[in-house]
Amino acid sequence: MVAGRMNAVVQERYGSPDVLELRDVEVPVIGDDGVLVRVRASSVNAADWHTMRGRPIFARFMTGARRPKQAVAGTDVAGVVEAVGRGVVELRPGDEVFGGRNGAFAEFVAGRVRNFVPKPPQMSFEEAAAIPVAATTALQALRDRAEVKAGQRVLIIGAGGGVGSFCVEIAKAFGAMVTATTSPANVEFVRSLGADEVVDYTSNDVTRGSRRFDVVLDVGGYASFGDLARVANPGGAIVPIGAGKATTVGIIAGLVAGEVRRRVLGQRLRFFLAQITRDDLLVLARLATEGKLIPRIDRRYALAETADAMRYAESGVARGKVVITV
Repeated sequence: MVAGRMNAVVQERYGSPDVLELRDVEVPVIGDDGVLVRVRASSVNAADWHTMRGRPIFARFMTGARRPKQAVAGTDVAGVVEAVGRGVVELRPGDEVFGGRNGAFAEFVAGRVRNFVPKPPQMSFEEAAAIPVAATTALQALRDRAEVKAGQRVLIIGAGGGVGSFCVEIAKAFGAMVTATTSPANVEFVRSLGADEVVDYTSNDVTRGSRRFDVVLDVGGYASFGDLARVANPGGAIVPIGAGKATTVGIIAGLVAGEVRRRVLGQRLRFFLAQITRDDLLVLARLATEGKLIPRIDRRYALAETADAMRYAESGVARGKVVITV
């Protein structure tokens, strides 16, 4: 289809952002069912730096025991279809799309129709690239794991980052009453997302208060299970999002404790790993078109500055998303 060379961010070993190198590599080849996209923008997710460092260790069962299985980093992508296989009828060259596919920190990425959907026309490529991993995670946490309903009280711990900001917007789109915690610097930012109440966690620890919630989301996975369970209603849902300080022993202990509380109080502890699907990308595109999902971009970096983008995103101070322009 398309032959040639391209720039891509390659990682051959686990470690700090210093392991990321911009290299000249071959443009990926597609088959009869393939789609080749010229990348215009990507974005950084927690999964990217966890994969970069190979942590937590048990995750290497999926990412590679000694080195990453996927040489080119990144997953979020927005761009223009460059070429399609002869068996593809849903997309054609020139279509503007967004989605998720391994190897997104590059000038081209190859996938299949299921990996991409049309980009909402009112969105920039950068805005669309901010959506796939983070917003899919938020959607599946709220809709599928927590089964949130209109009128329920939802607590979102850590609402200032990429996933957290999307959690606020999607919970409000579902009709929930949202209490969100964040750092002092992000209080006004989170309030602008539509949260009904925003709490500065440095001055008010909601998990030590008397209020109870129907749904408790811990974005980042840093709170203890005991703290999360304390503020969940009987029958409520508790959803940790992200690895945080998780260890294999800690996860097993959490599962055991979750089963005990399920039997005694009916609380539901819902660990999960988000999976990007075309159907969910279409849901997110609809929410974005309706103005209910508006990606917030903190900083933009060039492809050659991906290591710096990863350092900043990993620092935990970003408001919303960190985007890479190509």
